[in-house]
Amino acid sequence: MSTAQRTEPASGPPPVSGPAPGTGRPLALRLVARPEVGVFLGALAVMVFFLVAAPTLRQGDSMATVLYQCSTIGLMALPVALLMIGGEFDLSSGVAVITSALTASMLSYQLTVNVWTGVLVSLVLSLAIGAFNGWMVVRTGLPSFLVTLGTFLILQGVNLAVTKLVTGNVATDDISDMDGFGQAKAVFASSVGIGGVQVKITVFYWLAFAALATWVLLRTKYGNWIFAVGGSKESARAVGVRVDFTKITLFMLVSFGAWFVGMHNLFAFNTVQSGEGVGQELIYIAAAVIGGCLLTGGSGSAIGPVFGAFMFGMVNQGIVFAGWNPDWFKAFLGVMLLGAVLINLWVQRTATRR
Repeated sequence: MSTAQRTEPASGPPPVSGPAPGTGRPLALRLVARPEVGVFLGALAVMVFFLVAAPTLRQGDSMATVLYQCSTIGLMALPVALLMIGGEFDLSSGVAVITSALTASMLSYQLTVNVWTGVLVSLVLSLAIGAFNGWMVVRTGLPSFLVTLGTFLILQGVNLAVTKLVTGNVATDDISDMDGFGQAKAVFASSVGIGGVQVKITVFYWLAFAALATWVLLRTKYGNWIFAVGGSKESARAVGVRVDFTKITLFMLVSFGAWFVGMHNLFAFNTVQSGEGVGQELIYIAAAVIGGCLLTGGSGSAIGPVFGAFMFGMVNQGIVFAGWNPDWFKAFLGVMLLGAVLINLWVQRTATRR
């Protein structure tokens, strides 16, 4: 072969010169394009605003109250976020919290058994509800919005009707003097002293579950499955992902979160109001969306909803400590949600364009 033949350029377009894809973007732009960074900056701005507007928030006890409020939202926002990354919704999560607490309370009190019996039976029932939701979605192909809306209405009616039938009231009886209550309270509703400030144990559970969820998403095969089924379940199934298993277990994970928060509510307040929980599911979904989870699925993190829940708790308590009308709370939430959706849209378009 001649030298001319060896050096003749190959046919086709010339190679593109320049940096590798993505490396040419400024570091600041790449950081802002991360949903977690955006919601962190938003949470920081909200915190600074209320620390200035409500000086009493700077006290340790006040901040512990804020973190407690954040944790009760965040414990449910985490599994809801994972489910949304998997491409589904659960509108029954708010009333499912009350269902779990009512089950444990009434079973323990009416049968006069150790409260741990009610706790375990409640766990089994909660997981069964989640499995039912997931099974209905994967077997029928119906949107999870419709399936869980039906479950929401069923649980809402059952909670009120059964509680009235069993107790003759809309609330359960006080179980604080029953066997095992002290141990269960220590697990689900105790406080930990730090520097003279009592911090609710739910704050530590919240952060620990967030760390565990982050590890699952980023370091395990199951985490890859969650992103895959949320992006395109047919493509995921084609490469061997267990789509049905992933979706059902994600619904069960939401139910586990509902059980855990329900147990906290029961052992923190000794009794449960059967009509509560309605509307909380929207708070959990909003915290996940503010945290960077796309409504279309396939994108998000476990860290973002932590900051989303923090923003909710800070606004909720900040308005109170500032002495403002608490009716403004929902208005603040609406503004935060709309802003988060617009930021997520900008992030998605920026990532696609560049």
